[in-house]
Amino acid sequence: MDGALDGVRVLDLSRHLAGPYCGMMLGDLGAEVIKVERPGLGDETRRWGPPFLEGESAYYLCCNRNKLSLTLNLKQERGAAIARDLARNSDVLIENFRVGGLGELGLGYADLKAVHPGLVYCSISGFGHTGPDRGLPGYDFLIQGRGGFMSITGERDGPPVKVGVAIVDVATALFACNAILAALFARERGGGGQHLDMSLFDSQIALLANVGSNYLCSDETPQRWGNAHASIVPYQAFLAADGYLVLTIGNDGQWHRFCEAAGVGEWASDARFATNPERVAHRDTLVPMLEGLFRQKTVEAWLQLCAGADVPAGPVNTIDRVFADPQALSRGMLVEMQRRETVRLAGTPLRLSETPARMRLPPPLLGEHTDEVLGRVLGMDERTIAALRREGVV
Repeated sequence: MDGALDGVRVLDLSRHLAGPYCGMMLGDLGAEVIKVERPGLGDETRRWGPPFLEGESAYYLCCNRNKLSLTLNLKQERGAAIARDLARNSDVLIENFRVGGLGELGLGYADLKAVHPGLVYCSISGFGHTGPDRGLPGYDFLIQGRGGFMSITGERDGPPVKVGVAIVDVATALFACNAILAALFARERGGGGQHLDMSLFDSQIALLANVGSNYLCSDETPQRWGNAHASIVPYQAFLAADGYLVLTIGNDGQWHRFCEAAGVGEWASDARFATNPERVAHRDTLVPMLEGLFRQKTVEAWLQLCAGADVPAGPVNTIDRVFADPQALSRGMLVEMQRRETVRLAGTPLRLSETPARMRLPPPLLGEHTDEVLGRVLGMDERTIAALRREGVV
């Protein structure tokens, strides 16, 4: 076995980010992923640029490796019938159509369960398939607002701010991938297939994690803290002589070591700062003192000082520095794949010792594998495929 999911076939009817990212992770783990796209148009994200490479957006390239691209017009009954045939020959289906949309095409879960009871059918939507808002569209930015993220992101006295990455989409992809793997495992134990109802809204609420729990335990509405932490001090970014660094003091021992190394040992014994609860209570006094201290040295000088004292700290890197970081390179987090031109992509964080994730296929061109999929999976001959193409089905 080369990959953990060798022999698993995924029919990916999704577009944009959450569904495709989920499908890509399954592909990294060895699954055969067939990405279904509209003839002539494809996934909208192919045009979500700049930047572009070979006429396709970096956005599309980031979440579609290890896939085969099949163009298929699902609005034609022949196209929907082909999709049903592909579903019958697949283990997993991923879709992010509007709620009920695939049911109108005979591709809903109930339709496919009747002919393939072992199918793991994963629906990804903005608000889920139940509840009063199940029919509303959902985009990452909208969900970050409604789901509370923006209320806790940004400077203390500033406006609400979204996270710089479409984090709710990515998190939903991770949750969906987990659910799919669990469903496949349950099926292996005789449980059959099932419907997975994954929503961006649910994922956003789950991502509130400790901040959500803070409210639930105290009934106090959390506020924005900028680069600071509501419950730990010092735990934030500081401006040094030549740039920013992050200091993450997680316990009183680290604080004492930092103070000694920085030449301000008396701060560690000061009753106002000796323990984390006291530092939190007196943050408005301590943080300005730290800001003045950090401006006296360069980022590199502070990083060396903290490393010598076993205190966690790091630079605030721009993205170019991230992909040049020796640790990132040694971990394979920058990969090059060959299309018509070389495309550079972020590597996979999935590390399995015996069935490693692999970068087998670059993000496909639109319809690049249509003939292969129809021929190999469904047994169609060249004449049949040519007729489908003439009729605008593929």
